[in-house]
Amino acid sequence: MAVTGFRKRVVALTVLIATAVVAVLVVVSHVLLSGVTDADARDLAHTRAEALAADVATEGGRVVLTENGSEAMDEVAWVYADGRLVDGDVPPSMVARVEELAASGRSQTTTVGDYLLYAQPVPVQGHHVMVIVRVDLTPYETSERHSLTLSLVLGGLAVLLAGGVAHLVVHRALRVVHEMAALADDWGHHEPGRRFGLGVPRDEFGELGQTLDRLLERVETALADERRLTDEIAHELRTPLTVLRGEAQLAQLSGEPVAPQAVLSEVDRLETAITTILRAARARTDDGARCDLRCAARQATGDRAVEIAIPAKAEVAVAPEVAVSLLSPLLDNALRHTRSRVWITARSQGETIVVDVLDDGPGFDPADVDRVFEAGVTRGDGHGLGLPVVRRIAASAGVEVRAIADGRGHVEVTLPAARALT
Repeated sequence: MAVTGFRKRVVALTVLIATAVVAVLVVVSHVLLSGVTDADARDLAHTRAEALAADVATEGGRVVLTENGSEAMDEVAWVYADGRLVDGDVPPSMVARVEELAASGRSQTTTVGDYLLYAQPVPVQGHHVMVIVRVDLTPYETSERHSLTLSLVLGGLAVLLAGGVAHLVVHRALRVVHEMAALADDWGHHEPGRRFGLGVPRDEFGELGQTLDRLLERVETALADERRLTDEIAHELRTPLTVLRGEAQLAQLSGEPVAPQAVLSEVDRLETAITTILRAARARTDDGARCDLRCAARQATGDRAVEIAIPAKAEVAVAPEVAVSLLSPLLDNALRHTRSRVWITARSQGETIVVDVLDDGPGFDPADVDRVFEAGVTRGDGHGLGLPVVRRIAASAGVEVRAIADGRGHVEVTLPAARALT
């Protein structure tokens, strides 16, 4: 329905523009033709008057016409001398107007009905002589009407042609767009790796193909993130469940009850994993968010043995829950691999605050320092999920996090510093 409506709007707009253009052209052409026919009629009247004036002469003190013996000329040309009709037969309906022109004594043009009257004085010594001619305007008006009718017919055909061409062009263009959209939708569901690959855009369809390629790229990335999240969840939950199963099977074989502390520890671990993954999924950047970094670090530490060396009033431009979600997995990872000490510090660096989470464990392998945030990549005997969760939270919140291979456990988190309140 939307495509059909768009096509109708384009065709209607094309027809409207074509109609306006045709109307302007018809009006202009009609005005120009009217000017030409009027000029032709005046030229004909002037020519007749000049020819008649050449035959005016005087004989015996009287003004006479020497050559006019045509009855046809008597109907369209008249000679007045001293206010008296010398030659010609004036139709009764024009007598008053013709006599008025004859008495004026000057050259002028007027229209009476479908006729053009032209008066021209003739210089004859001792006499006031006026030559008046009539030109029938009917042929000129008929020609103008025929030309106007033909222009309107051709203009109507041009408007219909413009509308038809617009409909055809828009239909073909939209068909290409529809086919590309259908292919992109199908690829997004079944083959996200497919691309149009049209190269550098040369027209609008090339730009559309490039846009759809970027959209498919985002779809493929989203699907990869979804699979990665599934792997992370499965990986995170499998370890405590395996421990619980092992404890239960050991108790079953030994006939002794399961140790409550072990069960509670692994249940806490499950709850922590689920909470962290949910926070990672919900983490978003909030331009107005801010939190006290030291309070967030204390909340993430809980009752664990972690040294906090963060300056007072160090505020960052992220929500408190995002800061806690970032630091908690990092501290879990550090406590899991430390020998005796875990500590967290912070320092200002331009418009950011850099948080360092450190432990005195074996640290990161320099060969894997760029891969430690991938699921399954571990240091020591860990299961390799805490850092991937941190990466997901950091990406959602627009925060930079990186591991540093300096002979100890060291993860650096760069947070935007909160602007001072005014």
